[in-house]
Parts: sequence; structure tokens; C-alpha cells
Amino acid sequence: MKILVVGKGGREHALITAMCESATETEIYSFPGSDAISELAEVVDVDGLESLIAWMKDNEIDLCVAGEESYLVKGDGLANLCEREGIPCWGPHKQSAQLEASKEFAKEFMQRHEIPTGGATGCADADEARAAINGVYPTVLKFDGLAAGKGVAVCADESSAEEFLQEVMVERKFGEGRLLVEECLVGPEVSIFAAVVDGEYLIFTPARDYKRALDGDAGPNTGGMGAVASRQLIDDALLATIEAEIVKPTVAGLVKDGLPYRGFIYFGLMITAEGPKIIEYNCRFGDPECQAVMPLVGGDLAAFCAAGAGGELSPELLSFSDGWSVCLVRASAGYPDSSRSGDEISGIDDVVNGKVYHAGTKKNAAGNWETNGGRVLAVVSGGATRAEAVKSAYAELEYVKFDGMQSRTDVGVFNF
Repeated sequence: MKILVVGKGGREHALITAMCESATETEIYSFPGSDAISELAEVVDVDGLESLIAWMKDNEIDLCVAGEESYLVKGDGLANLCEREGIPCWGPHKQSAQLEASKEFAKEFMQRHEIPTGGATGCADADEARAAINGVYPTVLKFDGLAAGKGVAVCADESSAEEFLQEVMVERKFGEGRLLVEECLVGPEVSIFAAVVDGEYLIFTPARDYKRALDGDAGPNTGGMGAVASRQLIDDALLATIEAEIVKPTVAGLVKDGLPYRGFIYFGLMITAEGPKIIEYNCRFGDPECQAVMPLVGGDLAAFCAAGAGGELSPELLSFSDGWSVCLVRASAGYPDSSRSGDEISGIDDVVNGKVYHAGTKKNAAGNWETNGGRVLAVVSGGATRAEAVKSAYAELEYVKFDGMQSRTDVGVFNF
């Protein structure tokens, strides 16, 4: 089976690794790929989405897997273009991917289908946002469009809200777009992932992402400094409630609204005193949650995604470990405000009781790994218990070093 995975980060490295480990014989390709991904897959050299579609058609690709979210909504949309050319795609159509691409679209969808969520107001400019906040803090401000996981701020006071409004609505840090002023929900967070095929779904292993840069969930928001995953993360009763009140009505709502969906969907949830409420959707696997979850997934992921892209949900092709997995991110100097590149990385080959997934690395002229982005790589290890997985992951992380490196020391330990 010829498979092309679209993306270049740690999530795609994890997905490609899992597909290489699948029982199905595969030829894996990637666009735009990375130096690390090129060790597992052939990187395709084309100049854009239209050229990529033509390449896939010419090379008789059997399956396109959407890893990175931007391609789902870029141009006419990756899945839409694939469908036009008869290429099976594991990823939703552009109109469906608005669940991630537009926070306002997603909130209206939740409200329309009576899915539990916080109250919100859409705003066109900073003045409208100030009126919507109306002096009530803490409040949550969300840039409406894609912002690589960084377009959200939990503002405790007027000063922090004004700082975010200046960056997003005046300086336009993330480009043109509206803003959502949202009720601040309180409680522990959990990430639920499901594979959706039309009106059917399969829930994967729950995870918890550590978004803030510093220990104790302090500091600025990031794309994710680590994650913990396990089927033991939440109890069966809570998972059943989440499925009944959030997952099932979301999938039914997609069908009712005529939004084609074959691919992964992410439910970012807050477990409030009133029960679970959804914070956001992502129309792909989370990052770095994917890196934590994939080592717990057994079976044939390649065949599972191919069957799903063809319209058949095949849960019998997968199995899920009952253990724990902990993902620890090494970030570069300056992250998340900036990132420094060119620092040589040591110790990657010394990680033997876990996996290393590359996100922002490259090979230098000497053939050694060096930093090339904000979140550089993730070290993942597991265990039968949370404590065992945490101990193992941090022991393996100690091998991997570079100048200016940043990591949290409480991933899997600190509870939200």
C-alpha cells in the first residue's frame, strides 16, 4: 500500500512510525516532511497542494493521511482535492475542518446541537471584545482562526486581556480574523480522540496535554510541553458521559449538517462541577498527545486508516494497551516567544527504553542532529502505572541534551 502523510512535525513522525510498524506492507511518502521523517519515508519534492495532488495521482497513491491541520483548509482543501481525483483521504473536507479553523463556527455548531460548552461572544475588533468581557475576569480569549495552538489566552485581569488584544486584534500576530470571548471554565482537562467514519466512530486512548511552558502550569501558552495518555486516565463512568453527551452528538451533528468527515477528531474537554464541557475541536490528532497515544495503539493503523478513508470503520484492526505513556518535550532556547536554531543535539541514540519523535530538528553538514524549531523533539516512554511511566520517561529524557533546552519537570505528576 502506498501512503502519503501530509505534515512535518512530531505528530507526523509518530503517525509514520506507527504505520511503518503496521502489519500491512507499506511504501510511505511524506510532504513536506523533515530530515527525521526522511529516514522512514520518502519526502516528496513538490511546490504546493495542487502539485502534490498531481504527484499522488501520477504515483498511484492508495491513501493520503492528513496530519497537519493547515492543509485541510488551505486552498480548496486537501480532502476535497483528493476526492476530486479519486484518492482516498484520511482527513475531513474543508467545510468540516471549519470546526478547528474557526472557533466561532465550532461554538455555533456546539450550541446548535446542544453539546455542553461555555458561553461565548464573537467579536470583530478590540472594542467589541472589551464590551463582551464587561469587566468579568478571568475570561478566555480565542483567536478565531488557526494559530498553531497559541491563539488562546486565559486572562486573569484587564491587564493580561489588553496585552492579548493588542497582539491579536491590533498588531494582528496571527493575521486577520475575529475573536471569541468565552466563559472561563474550571476543572481538570482531558483530551479525547476518535476516528470518525461518516456516522460511526471509535474512541482512542484519552490523554492530557501540558500546555503551559513552566512547571505547575505556569508561564505562557505553548503548542504543548508534554502529555500523558492512558485508558486509566479517566474512569469508565466519566468516559461514558463524555461519549453520550459530547462525542455521539458531535458525530450525529456532522451528519445532520451535511459535513463529510472521515478522519481523526480531537475533543478538548474541561471536567467542570456541572460535568464535562467541550473547549475546542481539532480536526486531526493532537500534538504532542499523538506522540503519547501512538505507542499504546497496537494492530494495523495503516489498514485501519485506509479502510476508514474508504468508508468502513474497522475497530477490529486495532488494539489498545491498558498501560501508561508519558511524552516529554525538549524545546529550544527562547520558546515560545522565539526559537533558536543550530544547537547540536546529543544522546538521541542512547534512548533505548522509549521513542524519540522529532518535531524541530535537522541534520547539519557533519550529519549530526541540531535544533530547527521551537518544540525540538519529544521523548516518550511507558509503564504499567503512571509512576512507572513518569520515571522511565524522565530517565530517557536525561540522555537528550542541547544548549538552551527547556522541559517541564512535572509532566504526568502535576494534576490540573
